[in-house]
Amino acid sequence: MKISLASGAFLLAVSMAAQAQDGGLPLWEVGVFGGAASTPAYPGAQEKTSRALVIPTFIYRGEVFRSDRGGIGARLMRTNDLELDVGFAGSLPSDSDNTVVRQGMTDLGTLIEFGPRVKWTLARPATGSQVRLVLPVRAVLEFNSGVNGQGLAFEPELVFETRNVAGGWGLSASASLVWGDRKLNNYFYGVTPQFATSSRPAFDAQSGLIATRVGLSSSKEITPDIRVFGFARFETYSGAANLASPLHVASSGSSVGIGLSWTLGRSAQRAAN
Repeated sequence: MKISLASGAFLLAVSMAAQAQDGGLPLWEVGVFGGAASTPAYPGAQEKTSRALVIPTFIYRGEVFRSDRGGIGARLMRTNDLELDVGFAGSLPSDSDNTVVRQGMTDLGTLIEFGPRVKWTLARPATGSQVRLVLPVRAVLEFNSGVNGQGLAFEPELVFETRNVAGGWGLSASASLVWGDRKLNNYFYGVTPQFATSSRPAFDAQSGLIATRVGLSSSKEITPDIRVFGFARFETYSGAANLASPLHVASSGSSVGIGLSWTLGRSAQRAAN
């Protein structure tokens, strides 16, 4: 899911760095991204994880394979209002020793998510603005001393995007519901007998709602090669399926981040669309 379950606000930041105006875009761009973000260690955690990162970036706007502001994926079908692709997302790891209720438990590893995604444009209120419904279903893989499947995630999301903000800023606002199957919820909230203590009883998680999220992000082109952005996200766990877990201690969480992207080179060839 876009902005993944653990520390995925950072991946949202990287995606935001690729935003650009529609029409006549280069087929590819290379550059550097730098940013910082603070986010809950996992949904329902009391502790925050802060990250700073500088990485190379590559944007490619091919007919099928794409790496752009919508993420990384393979576009399978596209009309004026409907698009079907295979998307990818990810999240950064979380050290259990830095989380009071998880001390002594296995660390949460790096997560990579992939699967089909439908993007449906519901309305275009004005030039440069659109309202979209995004429906991704993704398998979750954990990289932590090997590769392990950690279930399925589903995050229906309503998104409003506009480039009509004063001062040349682009704005994106979103609201979503994050659902996980039993295996994914156990990854975050399950406590096996070997990790049970007097203050952390064994717990077998159930499938269902993980979080309800709202987010706001904005970006601005400072020069043709430099773009800045910021984002904020709030999530509530009211109605979540596993509030009874001893690992679920917070009623809400928030994430913030800022960053900058610098394009170092681009192709003369333009993308078809």
